[in-house]
Amino acid sequence: MPGGPGEILAIDIGGTKIATGVVSSEGSIAGVRTVPTPKGSDPEHLYQCVLDLARSSLEGVAGRIAACGVGCGGPMAPHGVTVSPLNIPAWRGFPLVERLETDLSLRAFVENDAKALALAEWWLGAAAGISNFLAMVVSTGVGGGIVLDGRLLDGRLGNAGHVGHVIVEPEGRLCGCGARGCLEAEASGMAIEATTGRPPADADTGTRERTGMLVGRAVASVANLCDLDLVVVGGSVALGYAETFFSAAQRELSARTGLSYSKDCRIVPVARGAHTPLLGAAAVAMRSTGVAGWPA
Repeated sequence: MPGGPGEILAIDIGGTKIATGVVSSEGSIAGVRTVPTPKGSDPEHLYQCVLDLARSSLEGVAGRIAACGVGCGGPMAPHGVTVSPLNIPAWRGFPLVERLETDLSLRAFVENDAKALALAEWWLGAAAGISNFLAMVVSTGVGGGIVLDGRLLDGRLGNAGHVGHVIVEPEGRLCGCGARGCLEAEASGMAIEATTGRPPADADTGTRERTGMLVGRAVASVANLCDLDLVVVGGSVALGYAETFFSAAQRELSARTGLSYSKDCRIVPVARGAHTPLLGAAAVAMRSTGVAGWPA
């Protein structure tokens, strides 16, 4: 199992909430703190919320903190040097790594939150020991991370696996990326609230089923393209809609994966529930500091 000396300060920055905690090399979590993500446009106010929460998690920690790992919505520059999450408009080209390293006096490593989720599930979750899978976050936004042949895909600028921008409704809603009909524009928490006029948690059964169906449609394309038989999904929308979501997603996935290598593809929830994002953030730092055993 991956592991190493020292503990990791883990930070998860999403469109709905910010969470921090201290994660051990065995995957235990202490000092968990959460706050709603500020909705304003002031980048410094948002950053100060992140910094204050991180410092709160560090209070009373007796062990050595080896590094800081961060999962954040994308897109972002290589290695997360600057971040521009579509669902957090306050940050555009925000220098998150530099600021955290300066203010926390720790090495900081930033990765797309869905790629971080892939690392968490490979380490301690539903994809443990599996060398080929897709991990997804279906929450305020929609993101993904792909592990192929035991390697987490990065891509040219580090944004590989962004399944939220697979087109599922060609004449659908305008997405924040500028295209129409992206999965994120149709099935994210933001999209559900915009189309129903209600918080995603209050969605009716039809909306929950449609959300799962569209996710199944998108991941079928990825499974066919990348030769996958496992998709692991987390995020407040997917986990909140539970069986209704996953049943609809599996039906659509099965209907659209008829090739011999993808026809048995399964879509399952993350194994560690609400703690998965913090485990993923910690895994980002463990991977980046060269801990043996991680997908490279």
